[in-house]
This record gives sequence, structure tokens and C-alpha cells, in this order.
Amino acid sequence: MNAASGAKAVLIIPALDEEPAIGLTLLRIPQGLYQEIIVADNGSRDRTAEIARKAGATVVTEPRRGYGGACLCAIASLPPSAAIVVFMDADSSDDPLHASRLLAPILKGRADFVLGSRTLGKAEKGSLQPHQRFGNILATFLIRILFGYRYTDLGPFRAIRVEALRKLDMQDRDYGWTIEMQIKAVQQKLRIEEIPVSYRNRIGGVSKVSGNLKASVLAGIKILWTVFRYRIQS
Repeated sequence: MNAASGAKAVLIIPALDEEPAIGLTLLRIPQGLYQEIIVADNGSRDRTAEIARKAGATVVTEPRRGYGGACLCAIASLPPSAAIVVFMDADSSDDPLHASRLLAPILKGRADFVLGSRTLGKAEKGSLQPHQRFGNILATFLIRILFGYRYTDLGPFRAIRVEALRKLDMQDRDYGWTIEMQIKAVQQKLRIEEIPVSYRNRIGGVSKVSGNLKASVLAGIKILWTVFRYRIQS
């Protein structure tokens, strides 16, 4: 799994209780694409970490719950030679074969940050809930109005040059992680591209955010708060 890659790319997969999915997710990743694969276990109570280790991934642990916190933990463990980081969810909803699409604009020197857009691509029926679609529309509309950049999605599947990632000085430890990155990418004048990607129904039950009303409301509030926070600070 830790096959060397000329791209010096590292894959980060934040994971919480993804025992049914993590093995298949790792199995689907093309061999040789990444220098290292890091699974950031976010305090799982199941065999997520064990399965990931057996599959050859490096496992780091962030017991304090939060998507952003898990990503920050993995970033702190990046090898010094890493040049590009790809972020992907653990539940097999993202297609690992599409990572090469995200990497291509960076490798060609055209982009610093590439976002996999589920709305430009093909989302399997039921994979994006109505409130997710509405939240995406609202959040991307606010970014366009307040920051002057037109995104189409807040999808988790994304690639960024490590040097650019360091400039962003990411802080959010939970629901605001993805939108913080996108806003700061605009503020730092990174070269940004969006690439169509497919999106599947997750393996292993419902999403911890979109499948939970309370979590969805909290995520929506945090996303809006993050948007207005960075607008006020700019």
C-alpha cells in the first residue's frame, strides 16, 4: 500500500467506525499512486484501525472527535518528502480511481488546489440527500457573493499541494474543515480547479452527518458561521 509514487502524493482518509467499508475502500485504491496512505482514526470503537493496518495503511489516532481534527492529525504525520495531499472519505462513497483526475492539474503545474465536484460529476441515486444539495447550493452561493469565487460543491474528495496547504494554516476541527479550506484557497489566491467525480452510496449504514438530523443542523450552522467569520476577518 505504501508504494512509491513519482508524484510524492500522500492520501489522507479520516475514519470513524468504518469497519464495514475501510477494507474495501483501501482495496480499491490504485497501486503505486501514493507514496503513503494515512488513515486518521478518530476514536473508532470498532476494528477500523486494525483493518486499515492489515491493508498496509499507516494509522494515526486522534481520539478527540471531529473530521477536521482527524485531518490535522494526519497532516502532522506527513512524510517530509510529501508534495501533494489527497483527502478522501473512508466509506467508499468516493471513487479512488478518480484521484488521478484530481492530481493531473497539479502535476501539470496548472493548479494548487483541485476539488472533486459531485455536482459536476455523477452522484448515485440516494448518495446526496436533499438537505446536502441545498446546503451545497447555499454555501457555494455565499462564497460566490462574499468572496468572488464560483464553486459548485463542498465535496470531501480533493487534492492540494503541501506547500499551499501549509499556507492555509487550517484550524477547524469539525464540520467547518472543507469550507475553511475552500475559502482560504480563494483568499490566498491559489490556482483552483474543479473536476467532475462520481459519488456512491456509502457502505455501512447512514452517514454520521447527512444521515443524522441533529448533526446535519450543527454542520449547517458551523458552515455558515465559518463563511461569515472569514468574511468579517478579511
